Amino acid sequence: MKDEMKIILDKIEEYNRIILFRHFRPDGDAVGSTKGLREILRLTYPEKEILLINDDQSDYLQFLGGEDEPIPDEAYADALGIVLDTATPDRISNKKFALCRELIKFDHHINVNAYGNYAWVEEEKSSTCEMVVEFYLAFRDRLKINSAAATYLYTGMVTDSGRFRFRSVSGDTMRCAGALLDVGIDTDILYAHLYLQDFSDLKFKAEVYKKMKITENGVAYFYVTEAMQKKLNLTSEQASAAVSYLDSIKGSLIWIAFIENGDGSTRVRLRSRFVTINKLAEKYRGGGHDCASGATVYNRKEANALIKEADAILKEYKETHEDWL
Repeated sequence: MKDEMKIILDKIEEYNRIILFRHFRPDGDAVGSTKGLREILRLTYPEKEILLINDDQSDYLQFLGGEDEPIPDEAYADALGIVLDTATPDRISNKKFALCRELIKFDHHINVNAYGNYAWVEEEKSSTCEMVVEFYLAFRDRLKINSAAATYLYTGMVTDSGRFRFRSVSGDTMRCAGALLDVGIDTDILYAHLYLQDFSDLKFKAEVYKKMKITENGVAYFYVTEAMQKKLNLTSEQASAAVSYLDSIKGSLIWIAFIENGDGSTRVRLRSRFVTINKLAEKYRGGGHDCASGATVYNRKEANALIKEADAILKEYKETHEDWL
């Protein structure tokens, strides 16, 4: 791990222009890790040009601020690109990453698709933000941090770990969080942003509970149709939040949200407790972590097949485990 971090730092110090990238439809970890690293690098190297340029933004995380304006294609040619929290190159938001002179992959997802000139991947980490904090701590004699960077990184750690509830959380995770808190974070304001909901969100949640279904063996699932999104004036991000509404049903260890897109595809968000589901996601054009994955289906027939397979997985798990609550 130390060797990979040293290579990243050496490359950062070698380049005058560094461009940060993340995945499309960004979550807290993607936003937090890129903004946090950008802030650290700008503080440490004020003479360098440190940019964060992507093609889409997060409504949910607008309180963290925006990103940088586009630059000419030729400006990428002499830049170092660093892609954070993105397992495969097809999920990188800004496709101009390929124009960079060199590319570094900085990630905590399963390394199913290696890319870039250099990579630091730690699949057991709770978030990429945790890795950025470890990177800072390893070279804290050379790198600088402030409360803004700490807030970005803490936000990503909190959201990607389920508020520090997931099994990927370790003592190292909490030590990294503690180091950020020592820098200074207004947690009252941060958690207000993360927890407060608009009235329309509550109406959507009520709709989820009214129309959700559960399979014979306990897979909870729900469809967010295009009609429902229009009726409730939902963004894609708000619609995707439906999966979190299903996570506390006793006896249900797998929960799934299907979100219809305007292009004929349906985004699938899969979550689980104890049960490994990423292999199922991979069968349907996706992937991710053991208990948190995403996929894509193109019709109800595929969606029903995915639900049926999830139900079979859960049935087998319950039959072979006694400690599943």
